[in-house]
Amino acid sequence: MWTERITLSTLYDFDYTLYRFSFDPIITVDREERSVKVPVVFLERKHIVEVKAVGTTEKPAFIITSDEDARKDSIISYIYDLFQWDFDLNKVGEHFKGTNLEELFHTYPGTPIVREFDLFYCLMKTIIHQQLNMKFAYVLSTRFIENFGEKINGVWFYPSPEKVANIEIAALRELQFSGRKAEYVIDTSKMIANGEVNLEEMGKKTDQEILQEMVKIRGVGPWTVENWMLFGLGRKNLFPKADIGIQNAVKRLLAMDRKPTIESLTDMSKLWGPYRSYASLTLWRSIE
Repeated sequence: MWTERITLSTLYDFDYTLYRFSFDPIITVDREERSVKVPVVFLERKHIVEVKAVGTTEKPAFIITSDEDARKDSIISYIYDLFQWDFDLNKVGEHFKGTNLEELFHTYPGTPIVREFDLFYCLMKTIIHQQLNMKFAYVLSTRFIENFGEKINGVWFYPSPEKVANIEIAALRELQFSGRKAEYVIDTSKMIANGEVNLEEMGKKTDQEILQEMVKIRGVGPWTVENWMLFGLGRKNLFPKADIGIQNAVKRLLAMDRKPTIESLTDMSKLWGPYRSYASLTLWRSIE
């Protein structure tokens, strides 16, 4: 076992990250202790990495603890990438000064992109959650992990694409999946397991290239792809204009009589690039 202290030279609201994590019953998070346990898999070996905040939003600092004696550098690199600690969030706040979102960024400084721990599970979770209300969406994704994942020392590890590819549709139907959603989950996992879709390689492409390729997958539409890019890859310039939460947040912020149209949101968000993902998160945060 080893520990490492990390300090950042940027604003970073880790308490908001923990709040977002707390939405998901599968994640082992302790908001009072300001910590989260991250399931990490290297070369098919499973490790638990605890990330604990010991600083503030203005002066972020963390203690990383791992049960793995080796691979320290690899694990620290993975955690840095997962939480995007190498990105200066101060630049985001500066970018939105003088815009119609300036007040929000002043109210919620240092809001990071909160990523899922695993690209494959992020895609599965997004497919499971699409077109469902949040409460039942988490009921389904929790049942999925509890039935097909693995719990080690209180931390859930996600099933592999190969395991999900071999699940029977009837097994998901018993968990209250619709027949079609069960097919999407299993068929997409089969494509990943047999190498037709490589999520790591997909992550190296541009946003537009990813969108064009992934919407070819049955059951994966633009909403699913945008959410996977945002919460899986941590892409910085995504603005899901069709999202009801985004529309409601803009309506409230600008005191509009009705929700903004897709066209007006498109025009409005042009000035927010290249950090439109942070606009999305901060807008969502304003109505949570």
